[in-house]
Amino acid sequence: MSSELMKSVSGIRGIVGETMTPALILNVARAFALYVRGGKVVIGRDGRCTGHAISAIIESTLALYGCDVVDLGVVPTPTVQIMVEDLEAAGGIIISASHNPIEWNAFKLLKSDGTFLNGREIEKFFALLEKDAGSPKVWDEIGQVYTTDNAFTTHIRRVVNVISVSAIKRKRFKVALDSVNASGSYITTELLNYLNCKIVPVFCEITGTFPRVAEPQPQNLVDLSTAVLRYKCDIGFAQDPDADRLALVDETGTPLSEEYTLVLVAEHLLSQVKGRVVINLSTTKAVEDVAAKYGVECVRTAVGEINVVDEMKNGARIGGEGNGGVISPEIHLGRDSLAGIGYILDMMAQRNKSLSELLEDLPRYYMRKGKVSFNRAKLKSLYAKIKKTFKDQKISEVDGIRIDFITIEKFSNGWVHLRPSNTEPIFRIITEADTVEKSDLIYNYCARLVKSL
Repeated sequence: MSSELMKSVSGIRGIVGETMTPALILNVARAFALYVRGGKVVIGRDGRCTGHAISAIIESTLALYGCDVVDLGVVPTPTVQIMVEDLEAAGGIIISASHNPIEWNAFKLLKSDGTFLNGREIEKFFALLEKDAGSPKVWDEIGQVYTTDNAFTTHIRRVVNVISVSAIKRKRFKVALDSVNASGSYITTELLNYLNCKIVPVFCEITGTFPRVAEPQPQNLVDLSTAVLRYKCDIGFAQDPDADRLALVDETGTPLSEEYTLVLVAEHLLSQVKGRVVINLSTTKAVEDVAAKYGVECVRTAVGEINVVDEMKNGARIGGEGNGGVISPEIHLGRDSLAGIGYILDMMAQRNKSLSELLEDLPRYYMRKGKVSFNRAKLKSLYAKIKKTFKDQKISEVDGIRIDFITIEKFSNGWVHLRPSNTEPIFRIITEADTVEKSDLIYNYCARLVKSL
């Protein structure tokens, strides 16, 4: 993977010791202190081994530039978001490279409502990175560094307040949990214990390294699937390192596509209270079908959590991204694996069905995701070629190019989304159709188109 420093609406990502340097870390903290004008800042990290050292630089620099700092330690990204809101802080910094490999680390930046900086706001921050650092505060004006022990309680309370706790407790679900030995490990265990679940821990120790590939995709969940079968669990839950994404394994040990986490939650919540749905361009059409079933609007946005969140601020019952990111306004406007866990257990308890039985009632599509190396200098030429090739189809240019096929019979009921990644130096291709063969056909055709330049 390239050691290029990645700067986008998703934050700043780099490889520690290459592009993620002490000088960069100090500069990010200094610029953020200027951005929040010396206000209170909440920080947290995802548990990877480089996080503590980076956090120490961040909190010290923030304090020297006049910010009071609340250090939550190793906690999920959504926990930091909730605590920024709960503590009425000016902003927050999450030290997490999310699904990137262990050698990476990153900064995700929060504003005062606990949501991420949007495109306009992150550009303002990037401009501050390039400006003169200014002078730190004198000795009696520096900020203080605090810790708090109620972050888990605050987050868990928000989840359990919107689900049927008594119904879940009566079921005494047996749950296998794979937190990839990272930030979801202890808080998720605490939530499941509160819900009277018997826990089969798979990777639930914060060790500083990851025992599997960080992204909770089906091919990476072999140990979780094995545990579900061996211990006869009702369900398996898998998180990514910063615990904002959730994947599922059913009681037969079959790992589900991450896409179906949001589909299940949408079905559950819309069956109770109808409301608008917001998803990104790369999310499965099954969410649209569920929204149509309940007669509600489904809006698509550019990829990126903040793009979905900004649209949800116009009103939404549920939203999220197909990477296992559930966003529930009644908990907090941010992707949250704990919210997903609460809703899925609530759905199983209230409907008295297993996960595989719940899936039988949902629309089925087959998605293929891939990526190819790509020279960004050729992006304009590629877009022109794609639009010419598919000129008679439904085309969206909100984020990259998404094509819904309406007149090409062999691609019918299918779509493709092609876009450069915000977090990696590659070009992403996502296809979906009502059969595996058709999804593969669309993918292979479009991949050849990209590689032809």
